[in-house]
Amino acid sequence: MSDAILPGATLGILGSGQLGRMLALAAREMGYKVGVYSPEANSPTGQIADIEVIGSYDDLNALRAFARQVDVITQEFENVPVAALDAVGEIVPVRPGRAALHTAQHRLREKTFLHGAGIPCAPFRAINTEDDLIQAVEELGTPSVLKTAGFGYDGKGQAKILRPEDAVAAWDAIDRQPAVLEGFIDFERELSLVGARGVDGEFVHFGLVDNTHANHILDVTLAPASVPEAVLLEAEQIARTIFQELEVVGVLCVEFFLGHNGNLIVNEIAPRTHNSGHWTIDGCVTSQFEQQLRAVCGLPLGSVEMLRPAAAMANLLGDIWPASGEPDWAAACAIPGVKLHLYGKAEARPGRKMGHLNAAAETPEAAAELVRRARALLSPR
Repeated sequence: MSDAILPGATLGILGSGQLGRMLALAAREMGYKVGVYSPEANSPTGQIADIEVIGSYDDLNALRAFARQVDVITQEFENVPVAALDAVGEIVPVRPGRAALHTAQHRLREKTFLHGAGIPCAPFRAINTEDDLIQAVEELGTPSVLKTAGFGYDGKGQAKILRPEDAVAAWDAIDRQPAVLEGFIDFERELSLVGARGVDGEFVHFGLVDNTHANHILDVTLAPASVPEAVLLEAEQIARTIFQELEVVGVLCVEFFLGHNGNLIVNEIAPRTHNSGHWTIDGCVTSQFEQQLRAVCGLPLGSVEMLRPAAAMANLLGDIWPASGEPDWAAACAIPGVKLHLYGKAEARPGRKMGHLNAAAETPEAAAELVRRARALLSPR
C-alpha cells in the first residue's frame, strides 16, 4: 500500500449533504482531515469539515484552488459536472472516477451502458421530440414511465403514462426536457446492493437489502433481504460487472427490481454511498462510509461482516417535525438498541431527509419493528 493516502492527509469532498457529513465523520474517526466544496454555507458536511469552500461547480479556478488544499477527492452526489472532476483531477486523484459519474448522472447514458454490458434493465427509448415520444409509446406500450434524462432523484423528474393519450401531457409535466421512456416493470420488491472496489480491484459488498418507499422516497431498509441464494449471487455478479466496466474506485449502489418470476432488473446505479446503506453504520464491522474512505484513499477494504444477524433503517423526513418544537427524541432513544442519526439541517421541510434511525436484531422484521416504533414515538398523533 505504498501509494495509499494515509491518516493525517486531507480528504476532499464535492458536495455537502448528509452523505458527505457521514463520510467526514468516518474520516475524522480514522485521523483524516476533511475539506468540502459546495455552493452551500453551514451545510451538513461543512459543519464538521476542517476546510469549507463555498463556490460554484462551474468555477473551475476555484475548484483547482480547492484541490491544492487536499490529497484526494470524491463526490457525495452524482450531479457534479464532469468538467469539475476534470479540473480537480489535474491536481489530485479523483475517485470513484469520471466514467462512473458521467454514466450515472444521465439516464440515457446509464441505460445505454447497462444494455451494452448485457445487464438486465427496463426497455427504453430516447425522447427528444414529441414524435419520438409518440413512437416510443407505440413501441413500449402503456403503462410506461417518462423520466428526465438528467438530474432526477427521489422520484423527481418522472411522470407515469397510463394511456397513449396521456403522453404529451406527461412530457409537458417535465417541461419537455430530453427524456427517457421506460417500459413499466411489474415488480414484487425493490432491492439494492451497496459495494466497494479498491484501487487494486478488490471487491466487497454488503449483501442485498429490502427497500420500501413512500412517495418515491426510501422509507425503510431491511438487511439482509429474504431472497434465494441464486438471486443474491446474480446481484453480486451484476454489481461486480458494473464496478469493473466503469473502473469504480470507491462505493457504488445498484438498485434492483425483483420480478414476480424471481428475475432481477437494474433500475439505476448511484456512484456513491446510498440511503439504503445507512444501516451499516451500526450494523457492520465497517460502514459504507468508512469503506468509501478506505477505497478512495487506497487502503485495504474493511470487513463487511454484520454485527448482528439483521438490521434495519428508517428515514426521518421533515414531515415528522411538529408545527412548533422538536420531535420527541427522548422517546425514540428510550427504545433499547435504536440509534439516532441527525444531519444538521436547519430547516425541516416535508419530504426533506433530516436523519435516520438504525436498529439491529435477530431478524430483519424485528429490527424494522424497532425503528418503526421509535419513529412513531417522535411525533405522536
